[in-house]
This record gives sequence, structure tokens and C-alpha cells, in this order.
Amino acid sequence: MGGGAAADGAADEGVTGGVAADDGVRGRAGGARGVGGARGVQAGPEAAAAAGTGTVAEEAGTAVAETGTAARLQKLFEGHRLTPTQRRIAHCMVRRAADAPFLSSVELAELAGVSQPSVTRFAVALGFDGYPALRRHLREVAPADKPGDTGSYNEYQQAVQAEIDNLRQLAAALADPSPVSEAGRLLAASRPLPVLGLRAATAQAAGFSYFARKVHPDVRLLDEGGTMLADRIDAAVRAGASALLCFALPRHPREVVDALDYARTAGLTVVTVADSAFAPVAHHTDLLLPAPVGTGLAFDTACAPMLLGRVLLEAMCDALPDAQARLEQFDAGAAARGLFVE
Repeated sequence: MGGGAAADGAADEGVTGGVAADDGVRGRAGGARGVGGARGVQAGPEAAAAAGTGTVAEEAGTAVAETGTAARLQKLFEGHRLTPTQRRIAHCMVRRAADAPFLSSVELAELAGVSQPSVTRFAVALGFDGYPALRRHLREVAPADKPGDTGSYNEYQQAVQAEIDNLRQLAAALADPSPVSEAGRLLAASRPLPVLGLRAATAQAAGFSYFARKVHPDVRLLDEGGTMLADRIDAAVRAGASALLCFALPRHPREVVDALDYARTAGLTVVTVADSAFAPVAHHTDLLLPAPVGTGLAFDTACAPMLLGRVLLEAMCDALPDAQARLEQFDAGAAARGLFVE
């Protein structure tokens, strides 16, 4: 199992990172992450009721079935007080929802980077006699046939297919638009609007900030850590900020968790785009919006978080009465300056 027991022990001590990875880097087999619970858009398509998520995919039939499986898994885990190791297993099962009913305890342990006994304890924590009982339950509510084999795809195609599935999962979550609409209102009302993203999440925060500045009067990008980060949060609060948007992607820097705690203590409402409802930032966030990342390549891929950022921009524009006028003003100025090549 290649170090599963060691990773399991680390997780039990509360370590919430990838296994021997940094800033979204992982080995070819992928790596497990520490996880935590949250409120906001969850992972399933019985969407509206629980703001849950799943995947929408052989194409339509298998897709809907996989989406339903992820949603049921999410609901199964909600309400249980799980250890860091158990949250890691839960996160792995949601991400591999289509395969989960068919995995042995040894296979699941290897995928999650934990020990096999931890998988057994996880099943018991959910109220089952053991892992076989949990797997029987999943098979009863899962599609009758295991999803089609993608073994004919090379590793690059598999990575693309995984990102397509992530986008379908995001689409299913957005069946209930109310959390995103709420987030858009919060961001639009904050003057200034601080946007936080460190390390692997820097690009997402910078991209959001670039476009947000075209419609929002005062967007402040927080993309550098260190002792100045708290000072910049304080400055935003003094200037009138009421909310902070955070992009949080694996591996999750401890500095981000500390910054979110500091922001909430300072009176800001924290909206976070994270890779999972089980992400370590979940308990430090007022409104969590999950968007899964791809882990099939040496570096994580983040198409879904990027797209969710654009969706948030749309929701923010809807809540800004002068957004369209600002866009038109920018376009007129750009044309007068010959800013873009037609």
C-alpha cells in the first residue's frame, strides 16, 4: 500500500495535506488530502434540497447515475463527526463515486492513503457493522453496472476526461443557484472587496480580481502571505469591507486558514471557493462553494474552480446596478486607446 499506514498516522494527528506533495504537485498515482466539513454548495444533484453535488456523464444515463451516487455519498457522510483520517476516506469516495461501490477495503485504503483498518473504522463510524456492509449498501443504491472502462485512453486523455467530469459535477451543484447568488450579493456589497489566494490558488484569485475590477469599484488582491497579510486585511476592514473572497486549493497552506480566522474575527463574512466540501478551510468559512480539482497529472488541474470564479463574477454583476455601465465605459476607453487588436 506504499506508505498508507504512515499517511494514516499523520492524518490522525490532524495533518491535512497531500502525501509527499506541494502546491498541487503529486505522484502519478495521485495523493490523498486531509479534509473537513462545510456549509454551502455541497456535492450532489438532489441539488436543490441539499445544495449537494455529483456528476452529470456515458453520456446522459451513466452521468445521471454517477451524479446520484456522489449525492448519496455526501448525504451519508453528513452529520457524522469524522476524524481527519475518516474525512480523507470520505473525500476519496466522493471523488471516486462511480467506483466506490466496487472498491475493496484494501483498494480504498490505497487510494485514500490510509491503512486498511482505518477503512473498517470509518464504516463503523457511519453506523455499519464493517466495510462489507457499507459496500453492500452502496451497491444497493448505485447503478447496476460499473462505469465503462476508460483503459483505452492515454494518461493525457484520462486527465481531460476527469476534468470534464469535474465540470459536470459543478453543473449539478449549480442546479441550486441560491448559494452562488447569495455569494454574489455579499461580494457586490463589500467596498472594498479583498480577494485572497496563496500558492496554487494565486492564479484563480488574480483572474477573478482582474475581471472584477471592471465592474467593482475597489477590488484588493491578497496574493502574498507573510506578516503583511493581516495588515492588509485590517486595512480593508478600516476602508469598509464587509466580505472576503478566498480561493483555496490543494495543498492548503496553513497561512490561508489563519488568514480566514483573522478575517472573520475582524468582522468579515468569508466566501470560499475550495476543492471540496471537506477541505481544511471549511470550518473557517461562512459560505463554502466546492469545485473539484483534477489530480491525474503531476500538477493539479483547476478548470472547475476557475469556472466557478467566473460564475461568481456573473452573480456579482447581477447584484451591481452599475455593472453594465462600467463595462460599456471600459469598452469605450479601450477603443479610444486602441487597446486591443481586432
